[in-house]
Parts: sequence; structure tokens; C-alpha cells
Amino acid sequence: MKDMTDRLHALTPDALVMMDTIARTGSFAAAARELGKVPSALTYSVRQLEDALDVLLFDRSSRQAQLTAAGTELLHEGRRLLQEMDAVANRVRRIASGWETQLSISVEDLVSMPVVFDLVQSFCQVRATTPLADGEVSGPATRVRLKTGVLTGTWEDLVTGQVDLAIGVSSQHLNPGGIELRPFGEVHFVFCVAPHHPLAHAAEPLTDAQLVHHRAVAVADTAQRLAPMTVNLLPGQDVLTVPSMRTKLEALLRNLGCGFLPYPLAQPHLEAGHLVMKETARPPAVAQMHYAWRADRGALGLGRALQWWLTQLESPTTRRALLERHAGPLA
Repeated sequence: MKDMTDRLHALTPDALVMMDTIARTGSFAAAARELGKVPSALTYSVRQLEDALDVLLFDRSSRQAQLTAAGTELLHEGRRLLQEMDAVANRVRRIASGWETQLSISVEDLVSMPVVFDLVQSFCQVRATTPLADGEVSGPATRVRLKTGVLTGTWEDLVTGQVDLAIGVSSQHLNPGGIELRPFGEVHFVFCVAPHHPLAHAAEPLTDAQLVHHRAVAVADTAQRLAPMTVNLLPGQDVLTVPSMRTKLEALLRNLGCGFLPYPLAQPHLEAGHLVMKETARPPAVAQMHYAWRADRGALGLGRALQWWLTQLESPTTRRALLERHAGPLA
């Protein structure tokens, strides 16, 4: 136990900084000048560290400060530890100024991911207005965690505490309390098929009696605990289930079935003639979307990271872009 205690006392941040300085400057004398010590004091400190660890850290036969294999490993791990310690210190100081350590966001599959990433990029450039103890002004310590959800799955992510903010949920779900909702916008859906699909030239409006004989492409609800939803599927209809709206679009373009798409996502393909829009006997499909967040965040209230995102979502221009601007690398 004493040996372990000695090692713990020896492996201090100052000792790790000393090792790093010697390795970086290439000599004890240069390291001593940089650290404001005399070379003999530095030599003594290194020997104390070697005695505590029971290893040789420097090759004494070399005129330069040549690390042994053990010294190289200690330097490598020591630098990593110093970085982690510095990161922890910075996060603690930043949290004291109101920034969360992590903000988790669930994004409904209907929402434009290119625009979400635009927001993430802007968030990463945010500079905190509260100076740190050393007088510097630092960016948020908040780590952003994104996930996508479909239908009930996005709501489930929020109510089960997996995320702090959900972008694109329905107001029809039962609110267990502690969750705030705000209107996000409407998504209009259109029924689409490939130009060479049997329904492409059928008389309109298409009836359920016609649709039931053709394979539908559906996006799977990501809910695991709450009851998942099925939308616009008919009893007995063949179904191809896919993981996202973008893969549904791909399936429709490949004539693997028929189905409803958000108009902004379908529009460029309709204009290019890669898809055909057909009227159905069903009422026009319109989804009323909301964004929601967990408001029960304790005595400290909302963190600055969540407040930043909520401020962006208050902008009608931002909300419209999130629902309509699907052009980009993920489209």
C-alpha cells in the first residue's frame, strides 16, 4: 500500500509537466530555464519520480535527455492525462457559467438534416459571454448528441429522458408533464409513384380499392416502449418498410412501391420527371409539427445551450428551412 501511495504522490500534474518540458526542450538545462528552476533541482525531481515508480525514465549514458521506453510511455500517458485534466477544469468552469455538459436532441426524420447541421455549426461557433477565471472567454462546453426519430419514436426519446429537445413531434401524444411544446409548422404530403409504375397513368383520384393492390413503402416508427404508429397503410396491402424518409424516396424512385412523401422532399424529383404526383380519394395529408423540450430541469432552470437552440427555433425562417430545405448531401 505504501508503494502505491508513493506512486500516487509522485505522479502529480507538476511531475507530468516536468517530463513533458524535458522531452520537448531536449535537455534538463533548457527545461530548468523554462520552468524557472536550477538544473540540479530538476535532476533531483526526476530521480524522486524514478524511485517512486521503480523505473529509469531517462538514459543516463546519453548527453541529451533521451527517454527510455518506460519514460516514453509515461510521457505519452502523462500528456493525455494533462489534456483530460485541463478539459475537465474547463468544463467545470464553463458549467458554472450555465453551459450544460451535454445537450441531446432528437430530430424527426421529416426535418432537414442539412439545416440541422447548419445550426450545429453555428452553435459550435458560439462564444460564451461570461469570462472564465483566467480572464479568457471560452466557447460552450456543451457536447451535442444528435439522433433521429420517426413518428412516436421522436416523442418517446423526449418523454423517456433520452433527449432534452425534440424537433418535429405531434401534439396528439399524452403529455406526462414537465414538457413544453411550441408549434413548428406544417408538412404537406403528396402521393408519388415512379413514371413507369402502374398507377402513374391511372385515373384520379386513386381509391383505397386501387391502392391496396400495390406495394406501399413505409418508414418504420422508431418507438420502442410506446405504441408505434402506422400511417396510410391498408389492411392486406404489401409493404416495404424502410428506416428513413430519404430511403423511402430512393425506393419510390426505383419503382419499388408507392407512397406519400413530404412535398419539399419530393418537389425536385417531381419537377425533373423522376416521380409522378397522383391525387387520392383521401383528404390531403398534412402533419402539424411541434418542437418540445424538457422544462423540469431543476433549480438551475434551462441551461444556456438549450436556451440557444430554443431561440433559433423561435425564428419562422429557421423553422421553415428545417421543414422545406432538403437540398444537400443527405437529400
